[in-house]
Amino acid sequence: MVVDLKQANIIQGTQCILQNVNFTLSKGEFAYLIGKTGSGKSSLLKTLYADLPLQKGRGMVAGYDLGKLNRKTIPKLRRKLGIVFQDFNLLSDRSVYENLLFVLKATGWKDTKNIETRISGILSSVELLSKRNSMPHELSGGEQQRVVIARALLNRPELIIADEPTGNLDPDTADEILKLLRELAVQHDSTVLFATHDYRIIENYPARIIRCRKGSVMDEENFVV
Repeated sequence: MVVDLKQANIIQGTQCILQNVNFTLSKGEFAYLIGKTGSGKSSLLKTLYADLPLQKGRGMVAGYDLGKLNRKTIPKLRRKLGIVFQDFNLLSDRSVYENLLFVLKATGWKDTKNIETRISGILSSVELLSKRNSMPHELSGGEQQRVVIARALLNRPELIIADEPTGNLDPDTADEILKLLRELAVQHDSTVLFATHDYRIIENYPARIIRCRKGSVMDEENFVV
């Protein structure tokens, strides 16, 4: 299991947002995370990538025990994760290539040839090799999100956490990004947890659904609005 939560309470500050959370995600699995604004989706995701501590219950992510993380092990966990946000968070003063280079150097890559091969390969996979020297402001929203996906996949993550990644995109571009992410996740054998409010996407591209509702998390086989 890439994700395994048992009787976990998701806590932000002093408030318990979600109680007794139980779900697993297997290697290579794709699942949607849905729920109304304020239902706890973001808090759950933050717990998975250790931005919020797990204070009660058991949680394993990519082989790491969430209840036993510390300053040394949190960065190691995050190297096994790829995170895609709604806001692109690209470095505005660096080119596409330099944005990816920054991530690789920050995660310990040193060999110049290996770096070049990895960046060229991942840009080809998101069909942006011709834009490697472009600055973020020169790209469309869809192209910027492709760079974000490329960045998330650089270190071959076990788990991709996508937090409303199509929220700022038009429907056609949103569909393209979703299909690309699902295809690349299969190629890299990565698990994907895709948080969204866009029920149109879920209807058109069905998959397992995990729903946050009324302080609980429910696992659903079929989509119901």
